[in-house]
Amino acid sequence: MPQFAPLQNDTFLRALLRQPTEYTPVWLMRQAGRYLPEYRATRQKAGSFMGLATNPDLATEVTLQPIDRYPLDAAILFSDILTVPDAMGLGLYFVEGEGPKFERPLRTEEEVRALRLPEPGSLDYVFKAVTQIRTELNGRVPLIGFSGSPWTLACYMVEGQGSREFHTIKKMLYSRPDLMHHILATNARAVAEYLNAQIDAGAQAVMVFDSWGGALADGAYQQFSLQYMQQVVSQLKREKDGVRIPAIVFTKGGAHWAEEIAAIGADAIGLDWTADLARIRAAVGHKVALQGNLDPAILFAQPEQIRAEVERVLNAYGKHDTGHVFNLGHGISQFTPPESVAVMVETVHTVSRALRQGA
Repeated sequence: MPQFAPLQNDTFLRALLRQPTEYTPVWLMRQAGRYLPEYRATRQKAGSFMGLATNPDLATEVTLQPIDRYPLDAAILFSDILTVPDAMGLGLYFVEGEGPKFERPLRTEEEVRALRLPEPGSLDYVFKAVTQIRTELNGRVPLIGFSGSPWTLACYMVEGQGSREFHTIKKMLYSRPDLMHHILATNARAVAEYLNAQIDAGAQAVMVFDSWGGALADGAYQQFSLQYMQQVVSQLKREKDGVRIPAIVFTKGGAHWAEEIAAIGADAIGLDWTADLARIRAAVGHKVALQGNLDPAILFAQPEQIRAEVERVLNAYGKHDTGHVFNLGHGISQFTPPESVAVMVETVHTVSRALRQGA
């Protein structure tokens, strides 16, 4: 097994476990991405997005770029949520300007029944990248591993691409719930195994991205998304070499289900920018840590406006020295000025320290 350097900054992990911290830790969803000129240069070298994601050297390079540029408190593996369905044989490809698509979406009963877990070895490039990133981080900050949620993966697997309306998958959900549950149960097993393999490779926390959970009706969400995230969480390794491995779940558009999400056994729940952080902290802050929830669009504003909005989010969480990880309410836009991120990170650190001192 690889030997890793001791962790120098564990603020993020302590916050997830609701242990006291000197300041509020911060990282960004999609922090390694197109808003950084150095990322764009590496992406060009790779030739394609999947060329970047499947090359452990290049995936390591882009994962470390934001850590080298900003004093962030965690790194997140550079990869894609669609690696799992690709490894299940659905044939992932990317169309310039249109995003990811699958050659063989699941439309018929035969296709659904034929769905299998990923082939052994098919995701080794991800685990190699995790180990390499963790090694090259050299203990600076923890490394987050991640996966899409069973429902979010199913959306792409059935629709064949991203969607606004989700007509195809919702038709299956309502007309053939048996097929829908078969896909979701298979995905839950695949996601749990995938995250556990990332933990074995060196991930120090894991996150489940339920990007499309908010597209579901109340009732359907609990049955077709939350239930399967709970299955994933229940199968996760929560400790490695005697160290706790925290788990975060994030449903975009899921703030009104926060109490139900907090009950599935994860250590933390992510909140998008529509969530009322103060209300949710009062409701579930004794059970889970909260991650979020700055509107990513504020990063297009002036520095003083960014500072004011960061301060508002920190104040909404309140003068508590534990249980909050600062983040955006969704992934950072590719058009974000890099200097705006510097303002945000610096403000989170200085204002949260001052809040604790004044607490």
